[in-house]
Amino acid sequence: MAAPGILLVDKPGGITSHDVVARARRALGTRKIGHAGTLDPMATGLLVLGVEGATRLLTFVVGLDKTYEATIRLGVATTTDDADGEVVQATDASSLEPAAIAARVAALTGRISQVPSTYSAIKVDGRRAYDLARAGEDVQLKAREVTVSRFDVVAQRRLPAGPAGDPEKGGGVVDLDVVVDCSSGTYIRSLARDLGEALGVGGHLTALRRTRVGPFDVAAAAAVDGIADAPLLAPAAAAAAVLGRLEVTADEARDLRHGKRLPGAAGRLRGAGPMAAVDPGGVLVGIVERRGDDVKSAMNMPEEAAG
Repeated sequence: MAAPGILLVDKPGGITSHDVVARARRALGTRKIGHAGTLDPMATGLLVLGVEGATRLLTFVVGLDKTYEATIRLGVATTTDDADGEVVQATDASSLEPAAIAARVAALTGRISQVPSTYSAIKVDGRRAYDLARAGEDVQLKAREVTVSRFDVVAQRRLPAGPAGDPEKGGGVVDLDVVVDCSSGTYIRSLARDLGEALGVGGHLTALRRTRVGPFDVAAAAAVDGIADAPLLAPAAAAAAVLGRLEVTADEARDLRHGKRLPGAAGRLRGAGPMAAVDPGGVLVGIVERRGDDVKSAMNMPEEAAG
């Protein structure tokens, strides 16, 4: 049996996140591996995987804020809002002023309403939106509230019109290299689309890399080919990094595992909780939360996930 823990993987482009999970299962010799959010095939960067009993921790990772590095092409719109789609509009973007771009970027920063890409994995009546779209069905997704806490343009490149026959021959394009900090559920493809539409020239994503998920950074991630030798982050360390660490005594750990409350211990929690309860041996007991003045386990770890 594989050791329990959190595995950070740097996904390359051209393969799916499920391909990475399959490779991890083969490399570690276990079927019990889950993920805390996928990346599109064209995207690269951080995937957070849970191994064995640590899959229970993924529910606390899914909703964490994320950081992306991306390239947005202004002047070309595609069916999928990224480079994998077919060009549906080409407009000369060469006259766009940096001030106009900055103003529209600012308008897409903060708490915004965003319609996910039609070619997203969101389910509509039990089917993935991208499956419906590829089948030629009309897909209407509802807008959702998301938070874009940072939307920085770090570089701009202006490219001339393509040669005859090029789908971008309508005019020059503007490529923006951006860094985005955002809440879970934000679609960077939709940001590219909406920025292009607001500027009147269309836009899509040509590159996307996820560099951070909550406290986890891609700099600590293993390459796909190195999964077998990659160190796993112990459940206690991973949970503490996400939720904060509550040290409990051996007696308190036993009580929590048996479903008992820790009376009067709520003051030891950081804020409203939840937190990771860790015993004197450094083993993750589970995730605890406030119940009035007491502390109670919201999720206990299986014995196999000790560590």
